[in-house]
Amino acid sequence: MTYVLDLNYRIDENNIFETSKDIIMKVKPSWNRSNLNFKVFDEGITNKLLGVFQESSIGQAKDVVLIRVYGEKTDLIIDRNAEKKNMAELFEAGLCPPLYATFENGLAYGFAQGVTLDEKTVRDETIRKLIAKEMARLHTVQPKHISSKNSAMFDKLREWFNIIPESFSKPEMNDKFKTKIPSKEKLESELLELEQCIEGLGYPSVFSHNDLLLKNIIYNKEEGKVTFIDQEYGMYNYQPFDIGNHFCEYAGIGDVTDYSLYPEEAYQLSWIREYLEEWSRLTSGPAVTDTDVRKMYCGVNKCALAAHFFWGVWGIIQAKFSSIDFDYLEYAVIRLNEYFARKKEFLALQ
Repeated sequence: MTYVLDLNYRIDENNIFETSKDIIMKVKPSWNRSNLNFKVFDEGITNKLLGVFQESSIGQAKDVVLIRVYGEKTDLIIDRNAEKKNMAELFEAGLCPPLYATFENGLAYGFAQGVTLDEKTVRDETIRKLIAKEMARLHTVQPKHISSKNSAMFDKLREWFNIIPESFSKPEMNDKFKTKIPSKEKLESELLELEQCIEGLGYPSVFSHNDLLLKNIIYNKEEGKVTFIDQEYGMYNYQPFDIGNHFCEYAGIGDVTDYSLYPEEAYQLSWIREYLEEWSRLTSGPAVTDTDVRKMYCGVNKCALAAHFFWGVWGIIQAKFSSIDFDYLEYAVIRLNEYFARKKEFLALQ
């Protein structure tokens, strides 16, 4: 296992650049402290992220260290120890950049060269096939630090239910919460129905990323590969979940969320076949049939419902605790609205 520094240090978010340098000089002692440059990545909605390098621009940099500063109270929803172990084991498996160091309120880790995806590039035939194959590869990994191989999704959601806020202090937020978010009792009822439906499908649990939004996929054209980044939500989950969740992310996030971009049936079937053929190859399984593809398609769309529900509940909690400038409550409304809009259609699939 690769050695990871465990630093007794806390980055000051009010002096984030200067205090990040202290971390960098532990991770890269040969670097010149007076010649460090920074790039702020502002797409994230859970943490604050900096790229640190020596060259004049990140595009010219041969080596980049990412400094992630945890979002406020995110330890309530993310198991940070599990995240570190996920990163270490996935690096050993060649599936993510190295973890260099941990500190009190964040991580320092390697940078995957390439470009993040958008709503158009994710549909590129070359890229989507790479994603399908990389996902199948990820799903074959069995991290040694996780003892139970059962899906942890519904257990995680029940943990989150314990910290769903009763109200918000800002009147406009509280009004939206009371009028546009279903009651906790209604959400609990939906959770039970979802659990019974998805468990009844009989899919195996696999180690899953669980957060394959477009900005968490890096495409390196020169190397002909994709890399999945940010392992915060990595855990065992039902095999179709990563696919269904990824398809939901075709809609984008924030102000540009557009669920008319959710992939149509023919596209999904082609994508799923690519995934299943790679899965079968990696696991020495039988040849993939049309029946296999159709069955997975039904599971994927039912798990897409679970993804909407998962991130809807997540958004309610983040709205209460996060200090990042993002309208989490509106995001929760969008995801839960989409859940209810597609529920009847997706649950009826056979």
